Amino acid sequence: MSQLICQSCGMPLAQENQFGTDKDNKLVQEYCIHCYKDGAFTNPDLTLEEMIDICVPFMVQDGMEEAAARNMMQQFLPNLKRWSIANGDEAASYQPTRIVELDAMKLAGIAARTTNANEMSGNGKLGPLWGRFWSEQIAAQIPNSTDPGTIYGCYSDYENGAMGEYTTLIGAAIDRDAEVPSGLEVVEVPAAKYAVFTTERGPVTEVVARAWQSIWKWSLTSDEERTFTGDFERYDERSANPEDAQVDIYIAIR
Repeated sequence: MSQLICQSCGMPLAQENQFGTDKDNKLVQEYCIHCYKDGAFTNPDLTLEEMIDICVPFMVQDGMEEAAARNMMQQFLPNLKRWSIANGDEAASYQPTRIVELDAMKLAGIAARTTNANEMSGNGKLGPLWGRFWSEQIAAQIPNSTDPGTIYGCYSDYENGAMGEYTTLIGAAIDRDAEVPSGLEVVEVPAAKYAVFTTERGPVTEVVARAWQSIWKWSLTSDEERTFTGDFERYDERSANPEDAQVDIYIAIR
C-alpha cells in the first residue's frame, strides 16, 4: 500500500494518532494533526515558504544537506493539496492518456542507485548515467532485444516510494532467457497495471522533467494508487530527435 502523507507538510502518516480531525472530531487521512484539527488548519495564515522553513530542519536532522532539503521541498510542497488549491490548481488537468496491463519483462542495461533529493540537488546520477549510455554505446551491447529501437529508463527497487532511494536502469527489453553480457545489469519488471502519460513534444530532458513534476502532483491527488513495483520511460521512434521528442511514461498502479 502507498504511504499516506499529509497534504500540507508532507509528513508520512503511518498511524491513526497522526491523522488530523474534522469538525466532528473524526479522523481525516489527508492531513496530520499538527496541520489540521477540528476541521481547520491549525495555522491558516501560514505561507508556503514558511512551511518550507518549518520542514527543512527536520530533514537536516535526518541527515539531508540543507540546500538539498530546501530544494526538494520547493519542488514537492507546491504539489500537495493545500498549496495546489491555494494557487488555484487542483492538479486535475494532467491525466494519463490510457490505462494498460502489461506482462512481466526483463530489462538489461546500466544502472545506478539515487534519490529524488539527489537529483534535485545538482549532484544527481541520472545525467551522468545517460551520458555513459550514449558514449559507451550500451544499446549495441544488449543482445536479443524484444522491442528493437526502443530504449527504456526504468525506476525500481523503491525504498520508500518517491521519497527514498531507488534504482534507475537505462537499457532495452530482452528475452527472459537471454544471457546478459558481463558489465550489464538486469531488472525484472513484474506484470502490472499502468497509468500511461505522454509528454508534450520538445527537448527530451525538458519535456520528461516537466511530465514527472505533473505525475508527482497527479499521484498525490488521484484515486489511483501507485505500487512502486517498477515505473519506466519508453523512448521509441518519436524520440529519435532529442530536440523534438515525445516520450511515454508508465506508472505502475494497483
